[in-house]
Amino acid sequence: MVNITVVGTGRIGTHHIGALVDRVKGATVTALVDTDIARAEELARTYSIDCVAASLDEAFEKAAVDAVVISSPVVTHLPLIRTAAAAGKAIFTEKPIGKDTAEAREATEVTAQAGVVFQVGFNRRFSESWAVAHENVSKGLVGEVQRYHSITRDPGPYGGNPATTPIGTIFKETLIHDFDTINWFMGDSRPVSVFASADALIRPDAKNDGFLDSAVVVIKYDNGAIATAEASFSAAYGYDLRGEVFGSAGMVQMGEPTNTVARTFTDGGMVVPTEGTDTSRYHESYVAEFDTFCRRVMGEDLPHPSGEDGVMAQAIAEAAQLSTSESRLVRIEEIL
Repeated sequence: MVNITVVGTGRIGTHHIGALVDRVKGATVTALVDTDIARAEELARTYSIDCVAASLDEAFEKAAVDAVVISSPVVTHLPLIRTAAAAGKAIFTEKPIGKDTAEAREATEVTAQAGVVFQVGFNRRFSESWAVAHENVSKGLVGEVQRYHSITRDPGPYGGNPATTPIGTIFKETLIHDFDTINWFMGDSRPVSVFASADALIRPDAKNDGFLDSAVVVIKYDNGAIATAEASFSAAYGYDLRGEVFGSAGMVQMGEPTNTVARTFTDGGMVVPTEGTDTSRYHESYVAEFDTFCRRVMGEDLPHPSGEDGVMAQAIAEAAQLSTSESRLVRIEEIL
């Protein structure tokens, strides 16, 4: 049994708590940590969790803790990772690891020095579609990988607040999933350069404040392969995550904009639902990543998104942001 403290009870934290309590074998949530005590207490009552604390240190004093799940704002990640690693606790952190690549590298070094289990929340690797595709690519079924195209389009209409959205969010928190997945499929090949173009096409009124809601990124790898990743904060037709790997011997596709394989045909044409969110459409992948995390804490050696993976994805995100701001190709060595 793995005793887990969850830090952060916002949207994604609330989802994670439910997934851990209801679906992950061997996981017990023993404490919730949040500065919003009232919200944390309400969740604690819902899931019969005994301990609510305002800090990680307080949780360590009050509850049995083997592992920490970090789902709080990005600015808190590195301090929390330092605290948990110093206490010898296993750590799962939502992406990105830190505010920048330097923080991500420090977090990875701190956890390695402490000898604790460390895993980054790139849940797309655990989606059945991507996992099967990755296995087929790894077996060589598409030959040498030459191209990868990745799509992340959030469901519209966009209802966020550009004024409270950190600059670079489209790269550091949205496309970072795509960057990690591309690196994963590329295997031993390393990214060498990035060129990105982005704009505020959904909220042009916010462009002068640095807000970006639409982007396309081109990544060149040292084996010559080229990857492209695109994102939008508002797809009018629903939630759309897709990927395609093209190789010398074939192609594999994963994901689709629909949330069912059923299609209805009437005199009005074809109808298929495309609504959904990350936590509804990819709930099973979140459960699977936590299952892997808990099994690793209990001693199993399983493939997982590592700190090094998080650093590399974050480096591509930073390179994309720099490329956009300076309208030039950026080499990864400039970031790392």
